[in-house]
Amino acid sequence: MNILRIICSPRGRASESYRLSQRLVDRLCASFGSPGPRVTDLDAAALPHVDRDYAAALSAPMDPSAEILGRGALRQSGELIDALQNASHIVIATPMHNFTVPSSLKVWIDHVVRVRSTFKITPEGKVGTLADRPVYVAISSGGEFSGDAARQPDFLTPYLKHVLGTIGLHDVTFFTVEGTARGDEALRAARARAEARIAAHAFTANARAESLIA
Repeated sequence: MNILRIICSPRGRASESYRLSQRLVDRLCASFGSPGPRVTDLDAAALPHVDRDYAAALSAPMDPSAEILGRGALRQSGELIDALQNASHIVIATPMHNFTVPSSLKVWIDHVVRVRSTFKITPEGKVGTLADRPVYVAISSGGEFSGDAARQPDFLTPYLKHVLGTIGLHDVTFFTVEGTARGDEALRAARARAEARIAAHAFTANARAESLIA
């Protein structure tokens, strides 16, 4: 089992979303026993934006030459897509920024949602070409965006469900720690709720994804 974790907070491993993601990784490891899974961490905050060659490739009817594919953002995109394809499970650790995904996560998305590589265009629209596999999203937010206490909109979870589905990833589960800006007591309560949900969740392998990386 290979776990790919995408870390999106500018605070990195000191962030609340990373802390929550570690609970998910620990549960995944405990659920599947030995041999232990390999965990690969990717710092999305360090990724460069896509460049001119990448933009030209996306608007062209076919991919450019191998020389162009091997440089700049296209090379980076290929490496990120390879890492995604080789993962049996994906964990995204992300804060909510201004009601939606942070810019670092958007950069990763721009690299991996790529025509002729992770989706194809058909008369019915875009169709994902990746094998489905479990995606777990660990979200931290200063305010509440779900349940009776919600006081702000949520453009993060519907967007992620749609954009990941575009490349074939439909098995997406969200875990949240909300209200982190409301003080220590509220944070402890939010952590407890998240950890109880993680403890109750049935983590399962994806046979199709596992067969691809066997």
